[in-house]
Amino acid sequence: MHEHERPAPLRLRALGPHDESAAWAAHDEMAREGFEFLPRAERDGDWAAYLRRLEDERTGADLPAGRVPATFLVADVAGVVVGRVSVRHTLNDHLSVVGGHIGYVVLPAYRRRGYATAMLRESLVVARSAGVHRVLVTCDDENVASIRTIERCGGVLEDVVHVPGAPGVKRRYRVATDGSS
Repeated sequence: MHEHERPAPLRLRALGPHDESAAWAAHDEMAREGFEFLPRAERDGDWAAYLRRLEDERTGADLPAGRVPATFLVADVAGVVVGRVSVRHTLNDHLSVVGGHIGYVVLPAYRRRGYATAMLRESLVVARSAGVHRVLVTCDDENVASIRTIERCGGVLEDVVHVPGAPGVKRRYRVATDGSS
C-alpha cells in the first residue's frame, strides 16, 4: 500500500454460508489463546443450522439457559475476517460482572491497526439499535490495548472488581451509545 492510500474500511456483518472455512480458521487460531471465536459452535455440526442459531440468539428465540439475546458479527476488511464482536442486548448476573454488553476480539495478524477501536465504535451503533443506551464493557486489568480501545470510544471507568474463581481483576467501563459521556 502506498502512503497516500487509505486502508479498506472495516464493516461489521453477519456470518454467511460462504464464511465457514474462514470462521473455523479464526476459531482455531483464537483457541490457541484460550478464546472461543465461534460461540457454541460444533466442528462436525451443520453450518446452516449454526447460522440459524445465531439468528435465533439475535431475536431471543429458544435461548439456552444462561444465554441472553445477542448479535454476533464478524469484522470484515475487504472481504477478510479480521475479528468478531458479540453485542448482548441485555445482561444476566454473570455478564453484569464479567462479560458486559460487548465482547470483541481481533485476530493476531490484524492487531495494532485500529480495528478494535473501529469494531467497538460500530458495536455501539448495534447496541443502540437494540435499545441499549449505556453499555458495560469489561476487560482484564492488565490488558492495556483493550483499556486504550475502550477509553478511545468514550469508556468511563466504573470500577475494578475481583471475579470469584478467576485470576486477576476486571475493569468495568460504561460507554454511552450516543457518543455522550
